[in-house]
Amino acid sequence: MKQQPPSVPADARREMKDFLTTRRAKVTPQMVGLPVVAGHRRVPGLRREEVAMLAGVSVDYYTRLERGNAAGASEEVLDALASALLLDDAERQHLIDLARTITPTGRVRRRRARPKSCAIRQDTQWILDAMVMPAAVRNGSGDYLAANNMARALYSPMFIDPIPDVAGAHPNMARFIFLDPRARTFFPDWQAGAEDLVAMLRLEAGSDPNDPCLQALIGELSTRSREFADLWARHDVGYVCRAEKVVNHPVVGQMHLYYEPAAMASTPGMTMLVYGAEPGSSSAEALRLLSSWAATELAPAADRQR
Repeated sequence: MKQQPPSVPADARREMKDFLTTRRAKVTPQMVGLPVVAGHRRVPGLRREEVAMLAGVSVDYYTRLERGNAAGASEEVLDALASALLLDDAERQHLIDLARTITPTGRVRRRRARPKSCAIRQDTQWILDAMVMPAAVRNGSGDYLAANNMARALYSPMFIDPIPDVAGAHPNMARFIFLDPRARTFFPDWQAGAEDLVAMLRLEAGSDPNDPCLQALIGELSTRSREFADLWARHDVGYVCRAEKVVNHPVVGQMHLYYEPAAMASTPGMTMLVYGAEPGSSSAEALRLLSSWAATELAPAADRQR
């Protein structure tokens, strides 16, 4: 008797189904140049047959894709589908990541677990400490694994004074934003920041679905924060947060900061963040005051730990 290939787990099918369904609902016929016939449409966005036509595939084939049966889908088909749904670069990559999770035999591809060390090389910490502006290193789950005193001072509620119910092995931006009530005051534009963060976590989860730490974080936030669960259900993805951050710091007041994330070639999966402010601005003056505060409040403790 011929052995049948194992079926695809429901979570893998559901991820593909929910992503394609939510993307299809966001595209109207007018956006892709399709004629709109008078009368009530039963779906908010494109119909399945319209997506299939735009992508150049059969309705049956697209229906199977939307039901999570993406085994064997070629990159050409995925690219055509991404164009039909007007996906941006991050969404396109997420679609490819989801499809590649499933092998042509129908098995979920179980990539060998990559141990993700939380250890930062000593020379990386030296580089951070040499910077006069806030600088830190974080991983794809939003854990801040290293920081200089200016970064610790900037995010003092997360680094220095975390509430016990939010504190983890490392300061984590997602936990701070969704589980610490102070985050809504600390970030005046809390909603935009929360949306950006969830979109980045969704993209990270698609690229590495077997990361146990990330999956545990998503599960924790989904059960403890209704706002996170609602944003996670939207299936939005994105590469980076907005380049500008507005922070209402408890010591020096409001600052408009700019930051640049840079992938660390020496440590895959980690990103170095460096923050700055417009020269001569009130935010630059606030950073100067923050530096003085950090020197008096944080440097002695850091020296004692060395």
